[in-house]
Amino acid sequence: MAYAPDGTSGALRRSAARVLNGNWTGTSTVPSRDLYPHQWSWDSAFIAIGLRHLSPLRAQTELETLLGAQWADGRIPHIVFNPSVPLDAYFPSPDFWRSTSAGRAAGAPRTVQTSGIVQPPVHALAAWLVHRADPGLSRARGFLSRAYPRLAAWHRYLLHRRDLGGGGLASVVHPWEQGMDNSPCWDGPLSRITPAPPRSFRRADLDHGAAEDRPTDLDYGRYVRLAADYRDRGYADGPGRFAVEDPAFNALLIASEHALARIAHELGATGTARRSRAERLTAALVARLWDPAEGMFLCRDVHGEPIPERGVAGLVPLMLPTLPREVAAALVGTVSGPRFGLGTATRLVPSYDLTGEAFDPRRYWRGPAWFNTNWLLERGLRLHGEHGRADALRAALLDLAGATGFAEYVDPYTGDGCGASGFGWTAALTLDLLHESPGQAARGVFRTGTGTFGIGDEDEEEGGDRG
Repeated sequence: MAYAPDGTSGALRRSAARVLNGNWTGTSTVPSRDLYPHQWSWDSAFIAIGLRHLSPLRAQTELETLLGAQWADGRIPHIVFNPSVPLDAYFPSPDFWRSTSAGRAAGAPRTVQTSGIVQPPVHALAAWLVHRADPGLSRARGFLSRAYPRLAAWHRYLLHRRDLGGGGLASVVHPWEQGMDNSPCWDGPLSRITPAPPRSFRRADLDHGAAEDRPTDLDYGRYVRLAADYRDRGYADGPGRFAVEDPAFNALLIASEHALARIAHELGATGTARRSRAERLTAALVARLWDPAEGMFLCRDVHGEPIPERGVAGLVPLMLPTLPREVAAALVGTVSGPRFGLGTATRLVPSYDLTGEAFDPRRYWRGPAWFNTNWLLERGLRLHGEHGRADALRAALLDLAGATGFAEYVDPYTGDGCGASGFGWTAALTLDLLHESPGQAARGVFRTGTGTFGIGDEDEEEGGDRG
């Protein structure tokens, strides 16, 4: 059953719905009308999770639009371009990626223009939760039966073509793929990359945001060089100059493997093989990326050693149900300790270590707190029995979402909004948190086996608006 909101949360719900309605294009939701005017892959997954509470049909359409741009090799591109948006509205634009020509060998679609890189695999998790919002509608439309083979192909791509380190984990080949674009975790591997000349591209992002909040020109030049090199080799995968195993990317893949097991069961299979794969991936994640001395997971450069930078990505595996108990306990200690300060120095978990030399409270992913990572951590804390911390984090998320006009991210100390306002996943995840009371959320966190899958799932089927 949905949480019956009081007056304050009811107003917040209406405001969040207005953001999602304003960002809706008819087939998908843009993250931001100005700064991000196309469809982004992991944004759409998070948006669908919240949108299911407004309209399960729109949430299904959101994911179907994205899956419709999937490449034949299985990859889901990180941007699906809207042809009605002018080329100069966003960079890199379709004429940079050249997906229909440069991506031909990898099976890029011919009728839709996309980027050639990927983003974190939240999609199967989103598809399962969207199905649960209105199972009758989902079954009537064949939503899961159509999505499942595409999601399975997506996971095959990541588990086979992107196992660049040989240890069973997926690697990212560009910082944009991991989603936390400007994290200090990338500084070491990026230092090997010769940046593209500044005059070879024009940054459209600086038209909509302060330069001091955005990546530097040097970093952006390296992003462009990496993307151009990948494009120029036909988007062929291999251990190029940048290849990193990231804990958050792989944790989301594991969560989505658990979701695919539930989807397979819904479609008449057992899902046993997928549950076993998720457990093997969890073991590989701990074996390769867990650092007990740091009390968190670290990224691994496949060309070298673990990367000694402490970003929020190293905390996200707290969302996984089969983590060893001592690993989960250590993560909780790190979240609430001096490096991330949850409940003491900060109300939301920052994107980077508060004590790190590269920490910047406002610059993109180098310190600000983001709503999607904190939503994942709220669910992880609740999963592992930290209900008091989860309740406080939930309250802070709702408070700051409303106070900042659904900002893209916030200063972790002051709570001031940064980046775009009216941001899609901030509004969507606000709706998801508002949907349940804390007590109901505690019963809805995900367990393995025959129990609830969760991260917001419910034991009983719930109906929804079919609008």
